[in-house]
Parts: sequence; C-alpha cells; structure tokens
Amino acid sequence: MTKVFIAGQLPAQANTLLLQSQLVIDTYTGDNLISHAELIRRVADADFLITPLSTQVDQDVLDHAPHLKLIANFGAGTNNIDIAAAAKRQIPVTNTPNVSAVATAESTVGLIISLAHRIVEGDHLMRTSGFNGWAPLFFLGHNLQGKTLGILGLGQIGQAVAKRLHAFDMPILYSQHHRLPISRETQLGATFVSQDELLQRADIVTLHLPLTTRTTHLIDNAAFSKMKSTALLINAARGPIVDEQALVTALQQHQIAGAALDVYEHEPQVTPGLATMNNVILTPHLGNATVEARDGMATIVAENVIAMAQHQSIKYVVNDVTPA
Repeated sequence: MTKVFIAGQLPAQANTLLLQSQLVIDTYTGDNLISHAELIRRVADADFLITPLSTQVDQDVLDHAPHLKLIANFGAGTNNIDIAAAAKRQIPVTNTPNVSAVATAESTVGLIISLAHRIVEGDHLMRTSGFNGWAPLFFLGHNLQGKTLGILGLGQIGQAVAKRLHAFDMPILYSQHHRLPISRETQLGATFVSQDELLQRADIVTLHLPLTTRTTHLIDNAAFSKMKSTALLINAARGPIVDEQALVTALQQHQIAGAALDVYEHEPQVTPGLATMNNVILTPHLGNATVEARDGMATIVAENVIAMAQHQSIKYVVNDVTPA
C-alpha cells in the first residue's frame, strides 16, 4: 500500500482529493506542531510527505524515511526543508506558489492602512480607557495618497501589492535583481531604483523577497540609518529578512516611525520590545490565511502526490530533481 503522511491538519479539499485516489493517509492531528521525534516515527514507512512550512524536514528526518519519494510543502517558501539533502536522495520537493499571492497582497495592504491610520491603536484605546470625543488634533495618522511606497521584491506578491496601492495614488519604487519590462512598470506605476535609493526615498517600505543567505538581515542597522524618520516598515515575507533587534533599536531611537510584522525572525517568538510598542502591529503569520488561498494550496499538494503515485508529471519542483 502507498502511504501519505500529512504532518499537520490541512483543508478538507486535500483529503477529499487524496481519498479518491485510494492512497493510505496518515495525518497528524495534534493541537501543537508535530515534534521532531514524532515526525521521524510517522514518516518511517511513508512514500509521500505533505508538510506545513512550520515543520522542519532536516537530514535526520530524511535518514529515517527510506521509502520517501516526494516532499510536498504546504507553503510557497521551502526554507523549512533541507533541499540539498533531499536532492542527494533524489527526492523532489514541491511548493505551492501563485495561489496565495492575492491573499498575501491584501493582508499587506491591510497592515499598511492600519499602521498609517493607527487603526489598531484606536481599537486598543476603545477597549481600554476610551476617548472623550472627536477633536481636530486627536489621534492623527497619515493619508496614503501621495506617499511613496517602496517594494523590495516585485514578484507576484509584490506586483499584487503595487497594483492595489497604485489605485491609492501612491508613487511606487521597487528594487530587485532584475528590472521588469517597461510595459509592466507602466501598468503598476512602478519605478526601478537601487535598494539604497528606495530606502532613502520611501515613506513605506514593504518586503516581498524570498529568504536566502543574501536576504537574511537585509534590513539591518545600516538599512534603518538610510530610512526616513517618518518611514514605516512592513514585513509579510520571511522573518529573518529583518534584524529584529536592529528594528527595536531603530524604533526606540526614532530612526523610523513604525512597523507591521506578520512574520518573525525567531517565529513564533517575538523579539522582546516589539510587543510593548504602540507604533508596531503584530499578526500571527496570517498573510495567506484565507479559505480561498489555503484551498488552492491544498489542491496543489494533493494533486502532486496523486500525480507522483500515478507516475505522472508534478508541478512546482524547487530542487531540480526529476521524479523516477
């Protein structure tokens, strides 16, 4: 019998598809994340592994999974998986790109609006001390219209953010390794600049980069020193892109005006100091947490497992391994 081990509960869409394929399904249903020891035990006789991006699949796990033919990661990022070790074992690793771009872009825009208009601060005020009534100078935030948006990483999510905030009449700067076609820049209202120029000119800096050795701590003390004292930082990409201790210092010393984080350098822990600041919004990695996005991700991982079991081609292989 061909066994699929699912290392965390997924949307029903995945199970519906997998059960139709006559595969044996074993799912971890605990309330907490699966432990390393239990993952090793449960994957020992598995042919296929579906894992959420919060679960580490390292060399040790692979060494205890002699029958493993596929790792289907439930998430666009794959930094939770030892890609090189999987490649040595000729195990393809797949991810779930594209389907979560809209959800992540919408939540990013929500963070930007909430931070600029102090919505979370206002909600906290009303739930605690309340207020004395409307006044001309009370609780002022800032319009987004006319403010410069800087996007580091104009891939699918970055472009979806740009498309939405272009409608807010925001000048848009972007920086990445390669420049987009001019026609696409025109559609998005985006101008290609160096990273340094973006940091210096942007009123809001939002991150949409993958986590690599190059992007780890890309936003550090040096980056904060280049930003406006009125600037806002948004991170809905990967936590370690930001040196969070440097962020705490930058906020304390008023090098920047505020930040909104959906991901964390030491996730799920939050760097001490951030949670006590009124000018910081913290959300629990909700970027693509919509029914629509998660159903799309579930469909991808299930269809890849089924295709692999039926010796058909699979999609979104990230480690250049050709299935046997």
